[in-house]
Amino acid sequence: MGKTAAQRAAKHGPSAGSPRTGAPGAAGAAAGPGANPQAKSSPGLVVIAGVVTTLFLFWYLHLLVLGQLTDLADGLAMPDSLVLGYGQDHLAALRAAMDADALGQLSYVHKTAGTLFPLVFGMTWLLIIGLNTQRRMLRWVLFSAPILFVVADLWENIAIDNALGAAELTGGDAALAGTLTVTRWVLLGLSLAASVVAVFTRRVGRPPELVTQDKG
Repeated sequence: MGKTAAQRAAKHGPSAGSPRTGAPGAAGAAAGPGANPQAKSSPGLVVIAGVVTTLFLFWYLHLLVLGQLTDLADGLAMPDSLVLGYGQDHLAALRAAMDADALGQLSYVHKTAGTLFPLVFGMTWLLIIGLNTQRRMLRWVLFSAPILFVVADLWENIAIDNALGAAELTGGDAALAGTLTVTRWVLLGLSLAASVVAVFTRRVGRPPELVTQDKG
């Protein structure tokens, strides 16, 4: 049976009761509370959860729900899904093909999944850029893409609902909705590119030995 610290101290002196340098106990004490690996990895877990949620919302909104609403519009695509935009004729055809219930469902989608998707995407991409960009000026330049995407996406929802639900469809309402849709898709692509730039610049700007440690 091994002796306790008190027994060793009584026999060999006070220094024998303390952990030796390099011993497991001393290493744990030296590490301190700041060396908790879970605390360091928590931002990464939040990013992973945000990316997974964003992908699910994108699939649910653009591929599932808007596709189902197309069936209620005689096969006409919903404005949100038209990357290259649309004109007054397309919105007029939708107004003629969709009854009040169908238009109400589209408006409800805009208020639920259509609102959640840009907000979750924006917060997740801001976190990705913020964690990977060291230079303050570059960080704010990259931040602009997801922030503007959120604004354009939420504004687009309102513009589409106003154009489709108005008593009379005007060219101005149609032009605003179509412009916001194209802008939204462009800003989505720029936001994805901004996250790639943030990760790339972080790797390039770090010392080679730290990059090697991350890969190991």
